[in-house]
Amino acid sequence: MDKGLLQKYADFIVKVGVNVQPGQALILRCPILGAEFGRACMRAAFEAGARDVLLRYEDEQAARLRMDKASEEALTHPMPSELRSYLDYAESEGGVCVLNIRADDPEIYKGLDAGKIHRVNVARRTFMRPWQEYTMKDKVQWCVVSIPTPAWAAAVYPGLAPDEAVEALWDTIFAVCRVKGGDPVAAWRQHTAQTTARRDRLNALDLASIHLASANGTDLTVGLAEGAVWEGAASVAQNGAAFIPNIPTEEVFTAPHKDRVNGVVRGTKPYAYNGEVIEGFSVTFKDGRVVEHSAEKNDALLGRLLASDAGACRIGELALVPASSPINRSGLLFYNTLFDENAACHIAFGAGYPINIRGGAALSRAELNAAGLNDSVIHEDVMVGSADMRITGKTKTGETVLIFENGEWAF
Repeated sequence: MDKGLLQKYADFIVKVGVNVQPGQALILRCPILGAEFGRACMRAAFEAGARDVLLRYEDEQAARLRMDKASEEALTHPMPSELRSYLDYAESEGGVCVLNIRADDPEIYKGLDAGKIHRVNVARRTFMRPWQEYTMKDKVQWCVVSIPTPAWAAAVYPGLAPDEAVEALWDTIFAVCRVKGGDPVAAWRQHTAQTTARRDRLNALDLASIHLASANGTDLTVGLAEGAVWEGAASVAQNGAAFIPNIPTEEVFTAPHKDRVNGVVRGTKPYAYNGEVIEGFSVTFKDGRVVEHSAEKNDALLGRLLASDAGACRIGELALVPASSPINRSGLLFYNTLFDENAACHIAFGAGYPINIRGGAALSRAELNAAGLNDSVIHEDVMVGSADMRITGKTKTGETVLIFENGEWAF
C-alpha cells in the first residue's frame, strides 16, 4: 500500500469529508485492524484544529463472539453512558463531528441466530435514536468511509492471496475515491459541482413522482413527499460547515412519500444485512407498503428486515446513480453498502432524511410525518439500478420529463 496515498486519503477525508472545524471534537470509530489509518486520520484532525479526537476501536470478531455468547437480555439493554458519550460531546462548547471508518466482513454473523441478531440490532438502533437525529438532520458534520480488511478483501477478490487482495482493494478504493489523480480536493470540487448542478436541475423541475423501469421487471412509481427536495454530494451542518457524508458518493437523492409508492422493483446487486447477504430480491409495493417479497438467497432475512417496525416495509429514500459511476465501472461487487449503493440507483427501506423535506431539520416528527416522510429505526439501502434503466419524472403540472435513459443521466 502506498503510504503517501494513505495519508492523502486520510487528510482529504478529515479536512474535506468531515471538514473538522477549529475547536471541535472528533469522534472517530475505526476497526482495530485499521489502527494505522485511524492514527493518520487522528493526526489530520489535530492539524485541522480539533480540540480533541476520541478514537474508538471496533473489533468485529469480538462483536461476533459477544453476539453469540452474551444473553439477549444483556445485548438489548445498552447502558445510558453509551448514548451520553455522544450527546455530551454534541452538547459541549465547540460541538462535535463524527467519522465512521467501516471495513465489515459481509458475512461476519453467518451461522448465528439470525432472529437474535435482528432483535439486538433493532433494540440498539431504537436506543440510539436521540443521537441518530443529529446525523439524520445534519446537526453535526459526519462522514462514512471504508478501508480494506482481509475478510472484506477476500469477498471482493476471492481469487487472490490475502495480502494481494488487501493491496488490490486499497488500490481500488484510492481510484474510485479520486485519490490517485494527484489532487483529490480539486477532483472532488469538480465532482460536487457537477452533482450539485444535477440536484438543482431536479429541484427546478418540481416533480410530483418518479417512474423507474428496467427489462428485469422493475416497474415502480414513486410519489414524492410534500416539500421534497433533492440533495447530493455535499451537505451543510447547522454550524455552516460543508461536509461530504459518504465517500465515495455518486448519488442525488430525495424523499418518497411513504404512502405513494406502487409497483415492482428488483434488486440488481447483493446486499449485506446483519452480517449475511441477501441476493436476487423482488418487492411489490401497494400504497407505499411492501405487500409481497422474495429473494433467491436469505428471503427470511429480508422478511425480518421488512418487519423491523411499522415503517421498515416502506421506503424513506430514492437515489439516482448513473451506470457510468466509477464504482460500477470497476466491475466489482463490493458487498459493502457504501460502495455498492454508489454503483447503482437505489431505494432505502425505513427512515427518510429530514433534510430531504424543505426546512425539514426544524420540523417535528409529527410535521415530517404529515409531509409523508417515512419513519423507522432502520435505514437500509438496496440497489435496484441497471444499465438499461429508464427513469422519467412527472411534474406537478403534469409534464413528463426524461431523467435517465439506458442507465445514464439524460441531462
